This record gives sequence, structure tokens and C-alpha cells, in this order.
Amino acid sequence: MARIYAVSADYEAYTGQTPPADIGARLARASRFIESSVFRLCGYEVDEDGYPSNVAVAEAFAAAVCAQVQWWAETGDELGTAAQWGTVKIGSVALSGPGSSSGSTAAVGGRTVADAALEALRTPDLTPDIFRLGEVVSC
Repeated sequence: MARIYAVSADYEAYTGQTPPADIGARLARASRFIESSVFRLCGYEVDEDGYPSNVAVAEAFAAAVCAQVQWWAETGDELGTAAQWGTVKIGSVALSGPGSSSGSTAAVGGRTVADAALEALRTPDLTPDIFRLGEVVSC
């Protein structure tokens, strides 16, 4: 079963906004994305269900997920489709985007971890004895 690291109340507290009607689904998608992109590469202790056992780590995970959902809402590009298009021409109008021949291959939009999500995981409360960002350890 997929882990969901934040709930509607977390999102409301993080953003100060009333959550959208589909917030549960958004938080679930962001949890899966952040878990596969970031959390799985970090060192932290877990409970029997795989959630962080330390309260500070769990709170940081919730903040990271909420930040990702907020960023997706602001960019309007949860799926990362904005990065799929290069030059688009409709009649006499031509638009060039991230996929163009500009030489840029950097990801944009939904398939990028939001800066605010990473900031939530760099809080001074996450000391090396309870959390290691980007370090995989095995027992």
C-alpha cells in the first residue's frame, strides 16, 4: 500500500489556503512522487508501516509533500508535459519551449521536485542523527 505523508489539514496549515476538493488525491500523487524521487534516497528510521518514526522527520515529509502539491498547482504542470514540447507553430505564431533546440535539457514542471519541498528537508531540526538527505544506508 502506498504511503501518504500529508493530509488535508497539513496542506491547509502549510499554505494557509482552503484545500481543493481533490486534495487527498493530490497529496497521494505527490507522496508517491517525492518518495520515489527523494525519500528513498535518504537515511531515516521507519516504523512498521514504513513511515518516519521521528516526529520532526514526519513533519518535514508532510511539509515537502504539501510544497510539491502547492508548486504543481502554481505551475499547472503536475505531469511535466510542459517540458515535452519544443517549437510549436500555429499559423503565423511560433512558440519555443523547454524541448526546443536551445540546448536545454533541464526538466521543468511537474516531474521536478519543488525547491520548497527540498527546503523542507533541509531544516536545522533534521539533524544527521535522525535524517540524512540523499544518503542511502543499509543494515
